[in-house]
Amino acid sequence: MTQLPGLLDTEAIRKDFPLLDRTVHDGKKIVYLDSAATSQKPRQVLDALNEYYERHNANVHRGVYTIAEEATALYEGARDKVAAFINAPSRNEVIFTKNASESLNLVANMLGWADEPYRVDHETEIVTTEMEHHSNIVPWQLLSQRTGAKLKWFGITDDGRLDLSNINEIITEKTKIVSFTLVSNIMGTINPVEQIVRRAQEVGALVCIDASQAAPHMVLDVQALQADFVAFTGHKMVGPTGIGVLWGRQELLEDLPPFLGGGEMIETVSMHSSTYAPAPHKFEAGTPPIAQAVGLGAAVDYLSAIGMENIHRHEQAITAYAVKRLLEVPDLRIIGPATAEDRGATISFTLGDIHPHDVGQVLDEEGIAVRVGHHCARPVCLRYGIPATTRASFYLYSTPAEVDALVDGLNHVRNFFG
Repeated sequence: MTQLPGLLDTEAIRKDFPLLDRTVHDGKKIVYLDSAATSQKPRQVLDALNEYYERHNANVHRGVYTIAEEATALYEGARDKVAAFINAPSRNEVIFTKNASESLNLVANMLGWADEPYRVDHETEIVTTEMEHHSNIVPWQLLSQRTGAKLKWFGITDDGRLDLSNINEIITEKTKIVSFTLVSNIMGTINPVEQIVRRAQEVGALVCIDASQAAPHMVLDVQALQADFVAFTGHKMVGPTGIGVLWGRQELLEDLPPFLGGGEMIETVSMHSSTYAPAPHKFEAGTPPIAQAVGLGAAVDYLSAIGMENIHRHEQAITAYAVKRLLEVPDLRIIGPATAEDRGATISFTLGDIHPHDVGQVLDEEGIAVRVGHHCARPVCLRYGIPATTRASFYLYSTPAEVDALVDGLNHVRNFFG
């Protein structure tokens, strides 16, 4: 068995994840290499969800009976856990959404409806990048179309990094918002936050960071990032689906208008007008994702007990080993950084002229689960002139043996297609 420095005790960790014991296709043990799409869930999270539904299921904030108060305490307790996990200055800066896409749409719509000095209109500019997930492109396109604002973006270099050579021309005095990913979901590139934030602050632009591929894998400190908004999702960080987070600076959340209207986000309502509750409830209209928030709180507990520094160190070791092994496969081309430095635990590649869908199907027959397609990042595929990629992504439960299985599977793919 391959031994690498910095690895977690994956044998113990994998016992917490029931799905990793599954077999497919006549008894082949599943090799799960698609954590960038969604992570597997430990028993601790599954138990928290069951416990909530079996013993505490009630709507929050409204009931004065025992289980309603228990449900409210669990829901708001999850907010406390998330705030501590990301080092938020205040729990009231943590907004629960249904996913990171909704978080990013929330920011875009707030700015479209805002008064000065935050309002986006036909005289202003919006900046994003060519490597974004569609969830951090389409909301800004919609806002641009609705307001007449000009949409601009940073390109990508040949080795999968952001091209910041023209940063002063892209981020100008007209820029109202700069929104970019901390870690690319298709290439694993870790972007230079400090340089981008510094330029945005020079011109007075707001900064929104998509941390969906960062929150599960490394220490996420919103104060250190110095951004104005940070979005991420629960299901990629061993939590349940249906729960996302938007963190925003308190003063901004106080000034900006809500996006959704309904119950709980109001203070008073008449037939003529309404006033709104303070943040975060101002942005959480209707019955929130209660059970999902409880599950996310359990996920935060689980990750914190292991330690995000330890998880990141483990993934760096696995990723370095995977880059080395994959480059041994003939005709394989890594899309993006071909080194282990400054990258996350996601590697996209092509294999000669074999279509990624065919690669994925043959690997599946061997029990190996990878992602194929453009990974909701089609502009990246267009940039490199490819229809799609095969993507392998790793997490705290990934092992060197699974990397070896992937490499063996890819050699099998090559032999299968001659």
